[in-house]
Amino acid sequence: MASSPGLEGEGKTDHGDCILEPLSLPESPGGVPAVEGSPSVPCIFCEEYSPESEQNQLLKHMIMEHKLVIADVKLVADFRSYALYWKKRFTEQPITDFCCVIRTNSKAALEEQDNYFLLCDALPEDRVLREKLQQQRLRDVLEQQQQERYDTDFSGMCMFCDKEFTGNRSVLLNHMAHDHAFNVGLPDNIVNCKEFLDVLQKKLDSLQCLYCEKIFRDKNTLKDHMRKKQHRRINAKNREYDKFYIINYLEFGKSWEEVQSEDDRELLDNTEEDWSDWEELPVCAVCLFCDKQADTTEKLYAHMEEVHGFDLLKIKSEHDLNFYQQVKLVNFIRREVHQCRCYGCQEKFQLKKELVNHMEESKHMMLLPDRSMWDQPQYYFPTYENDILLCTLSDNEDEPTAGKYREDAPVISEDISNIETLKRSSVLNELLCEKINNEES
Repeated sequence: MASSPGLEGEGKTDHGDCILEPLSLPESPGGVPAVEGSPSVPCIFCEEYSPESEQNQLLKHMIMEHKLVIADVKLVADFRSYALYWKKRFTEQPITDFCCVIRTNSKAALEEQDNYFLLCDALPEDRVLREKLQQQRLRDVLEQQQQERYDTDFSGMCMFCDKEFTGNRSVLLNHMAHDHAFNVGLPDNIVNCKEFLDVLQKKLDSLQCLYCEKIFRDKNTLKDHMRKKQHRRINAKNREYDKFYIINYLEFGKSWEEVQSEDDRELLDNTEEDWSDWEELPVCAVCLFCDKQADTTEKLYAHMEEVHGFDLLKIKSEHDLNFYQQVKLVNFIRREVHQCRCYGCQEKFQLKKELVNHMEESKHMMLLPDRSMWDQPQYYFPTYENDILLCTLSDNEDEPTAGKYREDAPVISEDISNIETLKRSSVLNELLCEKINNEES
C-alpha cells in the first residue's frame, strides 16, 4: 500500500491542529441539491442516488466505478450526511489529499495496475466527522427515549395474554416481566419501544421462538416450547435488537457486548499514580415520593415533611423503630410507591404522580399499615440497589446522619439462656434421638 504525501502529513499532525471548531454538514454539497427529508443517499462522485435500504449497492457502485473504498461503514452513524459531506470536500480538493492509495496487481505491468482510494478514520477530519455524526445520533436517540419515558398516550397489547395496556410503556413491559417472566430489561434502557414490540410480535405471529429463533408448526407448540425451555427472552446475539437499547449508542464504534466486557483491571496496574487531586462528588439521597435529591439527611427530611407531609423521624419515634426496622420500612415504602400503590389504603394508580397527589390529599402519607405488612425479612433487601437514604438511617435520634462510629455505643449480646432448651426441643434433636434408639434396639 502506498499513500500520498498529503495523507502522511495529516497523519502526523496533532488532532488539535486539524479542526478547531465543530464541523457544519452542508445541505447541498457540490452543487447537487439535497432533497430535505429524502431517504436517498448520493454517490460521492456522480449523480447516482440509492435508497438507504440499498446502501450496499451504492458502496459497490463507488468501488467499481470510482475506485473508492470506505472503511468501517457500519460505524458511520448517518451515512447519508457522511456522503454529502465528502461529496462537497472532494469538489474542493483532490481525493489524494484525503485518501490512502491502494495499488493492486503490484507485480503486473504498470499499465495493468489499478489504484483504489481508501477513506477511513485514520484521517483526522474523517474521524471528527464520524464522531460528530455519532454524537448527533446519540442526542436524537436520547430525546426520543426521554419522550417515551414520559409518554402517557402509549397503548399496546401483551404478546402472551392479549391483554391491552394504556398509559406509559413501563406498564406493559413490567406486566410481561412479572406475569409472564418475559424480561427485555428496564424500560428506561429501551428506545423506539413501539417498533421493538412490533418486531417481537411479528416473530411470534410467524411462529418463531424469540430466543432460539426456530419455527414451529402452530401457536400452542411454540408457547409450550418457550415455557418449557425457558425461552421467554430475546436472543442477545441477534444484532437486529441493538437499535432498541440505549447502550449501543453511547460510545463510538462499540456495541453493548464490547462496553460490558471492558476490563478495568488495567486501571489498577499503575500503583504509583498520584490521586492527591481526587475530589469525590457528593452523594445525594432521593425522596421517597418524588425525584427530589438532597446532599444532607436534614434537607431531605425537611423536604418530605414540608412538601409531602411525611415525617420519618416522627414515625421512627412514635413506633420506636430500630435501625433494621427503619430499613424495612423504607424499602417497603419504596416498593409500594414504585408499584403506584397507596400503602395507606392499598388503592392502585396508573402513574406515580397520581399516587402522590392522592396520598397528599387524603393524608395517607403518615397512615402506615399494620406492622406485620412491612416488618418482614423480604424488606431487608433494597428496592433500589443505590438507595443512599438507607445509609443515612440511625438508631440515635440526635444523629440523623448515621454511619458515624460511636465508641461508647454498647454491644448487646443475644440472649442465650434458653439455648439448651431450644436444642433439646429441636426437630433435629428428636430425629437424632430416634435414630439412636432404633440402633440400640
